[in-house]
Amino acid sequence: MSVTAEKKQEVIAANARDPKDTGSPEVQVAILTERIRNLTEHFKDHHKDNHSRRGLLMMVNKRRTLLAYLKKKDVERYNALIQKLGLRK
Repeated sequence: MSVTAEKKQEVIAANARDPKDTGSPEVQVAILTERIRNLTEHFKDHHKDNHSRRGLLMMVNKRRTLLAYLKKKDVERYNALIQKLGLRK
């Protein structure tokens, strides 16, 4: 259900702005998106798991906040990120 360390490193490498970047908004949003996708798959089998659903909602809200921050700071980076992750169709 959670993101493995290898998968997390792949996501960080794919979205980092420089080799040592682990905390930029792009990386944080990408990691949250991967975790949200994993939980969405989890809910297909376990639709009554309301405790995990609360965590999912918190992650979605955190991602939305980070995306709003990025959009306010740099629209080009925001547009590139949502295009890359397939968000906001």
